[in-house]
Amino acid sequence: MTKTYFNIILCVFAFSNAMASGKDNIVLKAEILNENTTRIPFKLVGHLIVVEGELLGKNGNFIIDTGSEKLVLNSVHFPVKSNRKKKSNVSGVNGSIDNIARKKVDTFQLQNLIVKNVNSDIIDLSHIEKSKNFRLLGIIGFNILKNYEVFIDLYLNQITLFKVDRYGNRLDKRELLEKIGDSIDFKLRKHTIVLSGTIGDKKVKLGLDSGAELNQLNKNVNKKVLQYFTGFRRMFVVGASNRKVEVLVGKLNNVSIKKSFSLMPMNTVLINFDGMHDAYGVFLHGVLGYEFLRQKRTIINYKKEKLYFVDYPNE
Repeated sequence: MTKTYFNIILCVFAFSNAMASGKDNIVLKAEILNENTTRIPFKLVGHLIVVEGELLGKNGNFIIDTGSEKLVLNSVHFPVKSNRKKKSNVSGVNGSIDNIARKKVDTFQLQNLIVKNVNSDIIDLSHIEKSKNFRLLGIIGFNILKNYEVFIDLYLNQITLFKVDRYGNRLDKRELLEKIGDSIDFKLRKHTIVLSGTIGDKKVKLGLDSGAELNQLNKNVNKKVLQYFTGFRRMFVVGASNRKVEVLVGKLNNVSIKKSFSLMPMNTVLINFDGMHDAYGVFLHGVLGYEFLRQKRTIINYKKEKLYFVDYPNE
């Protein structure tokens, strides 16, 4: 199972309403700091982190999505023959999609940082293109990002990718100019970053998903957790199955991921998580997305299963 774009679609609508054979190279616009470090500027489309790139001679945009298991290509721009489709099923918030096409990208290249033989799903992402009004080539997920230490900086609107060894140590030995103020361990469950935290005094498991424009809370959580979901309103969203579903959108308060790390109230959608357990590969009480990342400049080290937080200036 792969999460792919279901959370993106859910949050796109919630937020907007409140291949041919041969060698396939994807090149992103980036600044090469050295052979082991690349800095990529991004723009926010809504609250999606979007980088510019090129694939098979086509220019467009890629969403950076830590909640997606694989590289996802938009079938609108990269159609495949029907005999290349495999019977597959992806669980989503309010439906599923069958017959997802699969393709191996020979070379995924971030300027001089290269990943070979990348598995990708090819899916119709026109929902996102239409709602956000931008050209979307695909989604960059875990099977690309896992090879690097990833610094997501919503202060400078840039992502820095550091090559790491098998233990997660950077090959670039130079010290960061920015000051790391805190850190926290996480558990990597399949492709999902899982943080242990609390909402009020109740322990919860929260996924970290940069593709979520709004945080998500499982509507079946303990009632004592739900008391911290306030100021909500009803809204209809449209998912991958093209069905409308009614959800509640409000503020989630009193969230902490460690005793010294309390978060400001965050825009959150309350949904049924039944279809998301398979998508994420793990049981979760909720998902943290843009609303979390905008509060802390975050470094993800998949090998060490650790998040580092860089201080904002004058903190």
